[in-house]
Amino acid sequence: MNPCIIGWGHTKFGRLPDETVESLLVKAATEAMADAGVTGEEIDAVFVGNFNSGMNPQEFVASLVLHADEALRFKPCTRLENACASGSAALYQALNYLQAGLGKRVLVVGVEKMTSATPEQIAHGLLGASYRPESVGLKAGFVSVFARIADAYFERYGNHEESLARIAAKNHRNGAHNELAHLRKDLGFEFCNTVSDQNPLVDGRLKRSGCSPVSDGAAAVVLADESIARQARRAVRFRARVQTSDFMPLSRRDPVRFEAAERAWAQAYAQAGIGITDLSFAEVHDCFTIAELMIYEAMGLTEPGQGHIAIDEGWTEIDGRLPVNPSGGLKAKGHPVGATGVSMHVMAAKQLVGEAGELQLRDPQLAAVFNMGGVAVANYTSILERLV
Repeated sequence: MNPCIIGWGHTKFGRLPDETVESLLVKAATEAMADAGVTGEEIDAVFVGNFNSGMNPQEFVASLVLHADEALRFKPCTRLENACASGSAALYQALNYLQAGLGKRVLVVGVEKMTSATPEQIAHGLLGASYRPESVGLKAGFVSVFARIADAYFERYGNHEESLARIAAKNHRNGAHNELAHLRKDLGFEFCNTVSDQNPLVDGRLKRSGCSPVSDGAAAVVLADESIARQARRAVRFRARVQTSDFMPLSRRDPVRFEAAERAWAQAYAQAGIGITDLSFAEVHDCFTIAELMIYEAMGLTEPGQGHIAIDEGWTEIDGRLPVNPSGGLKAKGHPVGATGVSMHVMAAKQLVGEAGELQLRDPQLAAVFNMGGVAVANYTSILERLV
């Protein structure tokens, strides 16, 4: 029996000067419990995803969730950190807790407050998701890591900058319909493909439109075992979930191939008993447009070096054979790091139960979520389906 999502909460993502880590946690947790129709008394444990990495002075955050409901007091609360996949790390530990029979209902919250930090603090903090000995002297922090990857990819497979611009344009077009997104503007291909004062090069070939924004926000889910979930007003089941890890130093890996991500996808398909053609849509980790391009290859949508075909021929558009990031993805929805993995699962669940509003796809049956920490170092692939 697989655990299920029975409720969710999601703050707006963006630059939120009036919010704190505490207020974001409380808002998302309160909404998720209300949506699930449960109180703190019925929650057996809480897991919080939060990266921080020096971007926020409040480093000890797990028990701040108790302020959402005093009945949560004395329940076990644990913070999980796995770089940009901290939210999925919290989610998967909650799933482990339920499958171990330690409880019946669990609350998971992912949160990040980034915009109060200085640009220097943010750049240094995000580099914590890379192998620091190989990151000395990078002028644009974590952006520079992926700029180097883009250079290496284009050197091997040819220049596909226009394909990256199409990915950015697609995700901004989708995100314009997402009321929770940080960036709600359809920028268009020409803007994303052109260097300008509004769209400068950040490093290498990566323009500003090819990079996810620095965001604040939180997302939460209530998980329950399947016996309880079948009594809920609607529920989304984990048909498969796989975590893989890889070497952190890129010098020990092929930098233009996400091998651990490939394994996570392949194992998830096998666990779910499906192939990629069975998927209705996917929410994937487009921290940078080059990452989404390479994820197309890791998920088996194309062969290595051919990811550009998927976007150039419209496969991953909202009306394509496999819509990717109908929410707008990290690129438009935003990337408050610890919240991202939970947010992706919320967006997928809402699609599956027909509650995605302007983003709604036609009758989706199976969703895939792929969240990664670092350069495909921590990899989480989930296959979701509606239970009731």
